[in-house]
Amino acid sequence: MSSIDLRSDTLTPPTPAMRKAMAAADVGDDVFGEDPTVNRLQELAAERTGKEAALFVASGTMANLVSLMTHCGRGDEIILGDQAHIFFYEQGGSAAVGGIHPRTVANRPDGTLDLEAVRAAIRFDDVHFPRTRLLVLENTHNRCNGTPIGPDFMAAAGKLAGENNLKIHVDGARIFNAACALGVCVADLVAAADSVSFCLSKGLASPVGSLVCGSRAFIARARRARKVLGGGMRQAGVLAAAGIISLTEMIDRLAEDHANAKRLATGLADLKGVNLDPNEVLTNIVYFQIDHETMDAAVLVEKLAAEGVKILPVDARRCRAVTHYPIRETDINHALYVFSKVLASKD
Repeated sequence: MSSIDLRSDTLTPPTPAMRKAMAAADVGDDVFGEDPTVNRLQELAAERTGKEAALFVASGTMANLVSLMTHCGRGDEIILGDQAHIFFYEQGGSAAVGGIHPRTVANRPDGTLDLEAVRAAIRFDDVHFPRTRLLVLENTHNRCNGTPIGPDFMAAAGKLAGENNLKIHVDGARIFNAACALGVCVADLVAAADSVSFCLSKGLASPVGSLVCGSRAFIARARRARKVLGGGMRQAGVLAAAGIISLTEMIDRLAEDHANAKRLATGLADLKGVNLDPNEVLTNIVYFQIDHETMDAAVLVEKLAAEGVKILPVDARRCRAVTHYPIRETDINHALYVFSKVLASKD
């Protein structure tokens, strides 16, 4: 690699097998439901998540917005974490496009929510209030150290939702990372969810695309939401072909990314001026703090980039690094060497 890019796992290149499959893909018009490669991808996604059906969409943001608009009408309310990707990074699309009101509950450090706080946030029937329709969970949780959320919490959230006539949507952009880290299958993690979205274009290495999974009736409605958002693609099998490789060849290798992230975290924790607990790194995302007297995060990022290592500044002191295909152990070792060199030269 000419540089070691740890800014995000969205930077994965398609594998040689993906490129070959894309070139040879059998295609049709997906808006008519006639693209056989898209149909096969959707069947695989439903099978992997234990749901009845699935829908191929252009991105994770579209997948989440399609899901929210399918569950909720204009003026309805969702409950979600205050660190949720949907709340933090999706341009307020639920409100701006869907007319859906977000109500936040504080995320715990492990990405979960206090379910009693969720219960207290549910609106009772009053003409002054929006109607609470949906509980949104995120797994793994990006801003909470990429933490995987286990089946016990997911089941407890499902019980709460059922008692209060709520649906659950899981933003599972990295749900396969969660399953890998926890040693469970994805279907068990989302059994209590009415819908789940996941990305093909992160750790699973496809160039484009996400899936929304749920009941057949839900997906039929979601197809309409996708269309109104401009997501009705035509000969999309050239993209879906890569997604099939993601689901058949790229899931098992996620453990390699997790091992590389742990290696990176352990090495960073040994460097003066860097603060993190490697025990908190359970998947492929590493967050760390830079001491005030060391250097600003932006300065560190600039100096690392000049040496061929790219990471992402989160704020003035916090940075993020994400491991992914095709980064190897040797790349992590070199990145740690560059970190030590840059930090040693701060004066």
